[in-house]
Amino acid sequence: MYSQTLLKPDGRNLTLYSRNPIAVGIIAPSPGHDPVRANPHLRWHPLRGEWVAYASHRQERTFMPPPEYNPLAPIKDPQFPTELPAGEYDMAVFENRFPSLIPTALGAPPAIVDTVPANGACEVVVFTQNPQSALSSLPLDHLELLFRVWGDRTRALSEQPQIQYVLPFENKGVEVGVTLHHPHGQIYAYPFVPPVPARMGECQLAYYQQHQRGLLQDLIQKEMGDNQRILYQDEWAIAFVPVCARYPYEVWIAPIQPVATFLDLTPEQRSGLAKALKTVTLKYDGLWNRPFPYLMAWFQAPVNTGESHPEWHLHAEFYPPYRTADRLKYLAGTELAAGMFANDALPEAKAKELQAIPVPDRSENGV
Repeated sequence: MYSQTLLKPDGRNLTLYSRNPIAVGIIAPSPGHDPVRANPHLRWHPLRGEWVAYASHRQERTFMPPPEYNPLAPIKDPQFPTELPAGEYDMAVFENRFPSLIPTALGAPPAIVDTVPANGACEVVVFTQNPQSALSSLPLDHLELLFRVWGDRTRALSEQPQIQYVLPFENKGVEVGVTLHHPHGQIYAYPFVPPVPARMGECQLAYYQQHQRGLLQDLIQKEMGDNQRILYQDEWAIAFVPVCARYPYEVWIAPIQPVATFLDLTPEQRSGLAKALKTVTLKYDGLWNRPFPYLMAWFQAPVNTGESHPEWHLHAEFYPPYRTADRLKYLAGTELAAGMFANDALPEAKAKELQAIPVPDRSENGV
């Protein structure tokens, strides 16, 4: 992997990544020259026991697409041409212009609950310069590079001592709130462990202390033994509809042997995960013969804890909406208010639908 870090005219960092050497002399652009003026803060939610971020400057951020958006139409993205430099490289990572968390935040306003500066980081990860592309159409070695990029960003962000958790994710499709068409994801680096991975960590630690094995490690072995919901499996990685899926088309991807973070992946595991990721995204797009909307989140161990985390198992979870007779369904009251998910379909049934979607076995796909 090759990388090169540049400074944008507005003061934000831009890092280019590539499978091949990157030419010197590339100039980093930005939409303007004025520095990002953001000072987000956190307020404590006493009834939920969690922090809430406030970033009012995000009201000015880019909003897309227009009402006549057609997901199958050619993409013309007015935003990223001013963020991406010309030149030969595969991926770009830059600081978000409208961050909910920023390293330089200070002076949180007083309130009747505890407040602190939102000292974290928000980065955009552009998967490819091709605006017509998507994860499902990228070659496998490009996807392997993505896993190395996520690892490098985890390392870089962890060098900020206040960071405790690094979460890469992708919102794909306007149905789940994407505001830019160019194929991209984001990375949030938090000054605390957010509630969902914190709960995951608690469950994994309790299981590990009792069994001296990983919770997800054993669940994967049971899924392999049951062999009903698996979408992809090789010696190193697996993709499956989990037996406990909360969404009808929910899918998990993980290395079969546990690792705590992206930094711990072996080359063989990255290769297997790339094949699993490509298989899942191809099946999603083939399900209804259109770009399939989803939220993909990658969960890894906390950072800067001063401890190892043998209980943690790096993995991705895909949360897609699903289609009923006449619409796409999203979270309802019981999910949002109570946190209790009610799934209208059995995981086994939806796994069969996804298993039935053919994946091209061409040399450029390698799956």
